[in-house]
Amino acid sequence: MDVSSFESLLNLVSPIIRKQDTVMRQSISPAERLAVTLRYLATGETFQSLQYLYRIPAQTIGRIVPETCGAIVKCLHSFIEHCLMQQMEVVYNLLKSLRHD
Repeated sequence: MDVSSFESLLNLVSPIIRKQDTVMRQSISPAERLAVTLRYLATGETFQSLQYLYRIPAQTIGRIVPETCGAIVKCLHSFIEHCLMQQMEVVYNLLKSLRHD
């Protein structure tokens, strides 16, 4: 993923995945949450492996990934739906042309 795509996606999901800092700890930034999630989705690495790369406990990554995936789906729902409809149209037209041949 190029930087501009990452930034665009980050701008969309940041309000949903941003957590508040507390007196005891500083929260994990939306950029880092998104980076961990995208790395997990792209590589399929285990949470244990990712904890060493990002210095975030595996249990925390286990909470971050589903939260961030949910935010991505929520923000891109209409885009995903539109793409699925286009793909279904292509498949329908292909099957229709095969049936008439």
